[in-house]
Amino acid sequence: MLIKGDKLISKDIRSILLIQLGDIGDVVWATPTFRAVKEAYPQANVSVLLRESFGSLLEADPHIHKIFEVKRYNGNILKRARKQLSFIRDLRTERFDLVFDLRSDDRGAYTALLSGAQIRAALLYRGLKWRNLLFTHLVDPPASKERIYGAAEQSLCIVREFGIDTKDTIPKLWVSEKVKRRAEKLLDDNGVTAVSRWITLNPFSRWEYKEWEHEKWVQVIDWLWEEYGIATVVVGAPEEREKSIDIVNKCKGRIYNLTGRTSLDELAGVLSLSSLHIGVDSAAPHIAAAVGIHTITIYGPSEWLVWAPLGEMHSVVTPDRDCAPCHQKGCDGSGTSKCLEELTIDKVERAIHRALDKSGILTT
Repeated sequence: MLIKGDKLISKDIRSILLIQLGDIGDVVWATPTFRAVKEAYPQANVSVLLRESFGSLLEADPHIHKIFEVKRYNGNILKRARKQLSFIRDLRTERFDLVFDLRSDDRGAYTALLSGAQIRAALLYRGLKWRNLLFTHLVDPPASKERIYGAAEQSLCIVREFGIDTKDTIPKLWVSEKVKRRAEKLLDDNGVTAVSRWITLNPFSRWEYKEWEHEKWVQVIDWLWEEYGIATVVVGAPEEREKSIDIVNKCKGRIYNLTGRTSLDELAGVLSLSSLHIGVDSAAPHIAAAVGIHTITIYGPSEWLVWAPLGEMHSVVTPDRDCAPCHQKGCDGSGTSKCLEELTIDKVERAIHRALDKSGILTT
């Protein structure tokens, strides 16, 4: 429900900024909103503001005019201030008529105000009165019992109040031919193209309480090779490289390690060439689903009904414990999730077999 501002927005809107300063998964889940806004205002230039280094994911998106990134500036306070002012000037040259802030953080709110846009819309946050004052339009979030499952709804519920909507709530990422060629070269240089069948795996998360035991992944990787002749390509961030080496060194099956070897857009390119992606609750499953490949995601304490990829191509493996999802950082905040410790290899392998069968890789 719109509780501040006029519901009617002039169709004579020429420039729109969408602010999404969340994690990579949040950016992916916001893509249906990006599309919906462009479809509602086809004459307008639709730009996005993201966190630093995330922009490459959206460079090939035909709905987006320009990508801005919030950067962490180094140097003394004067140098940082000059760079911040330069960033704000760059924003204001776009002469935004309308800004939607899709998050609740401070920087998005300040940036919306400093953008110069006359219309600034966001969700109402009752505990942040000062923030609410920075917007001309506020949308009251739906009551929990009325909420629609799916993370795309978190941003769609804002724009929907202004008559902007879409039936296509599935996130989508575009991979350019240039990026796909770079991904193919990376795979070839690392010997992956020597095998006929391979899948991608990201067993890591920024939060270890979301991870499955690495020893169990070793057994799954070996099983994939011994049972099906399917090689595993491990992907992940540079800071996960050391953990990935530990897994690779313990495997007997065919495995290739691209952890920390790809940029974000190259990761999307590699995933788009995979037959199946397996992983835990992290960015990679969202990217994989958005580029159109089958996924299996292991969930523990986090809410899979909200965050799991949508559609028949995607499946989740969840704990048997009644307490899951508990939305805690491990049991009682301990950083250790017993529900994931108890998740069996057999249950995961059965889910993988079903996904392999569904993806068609077993018939190739």
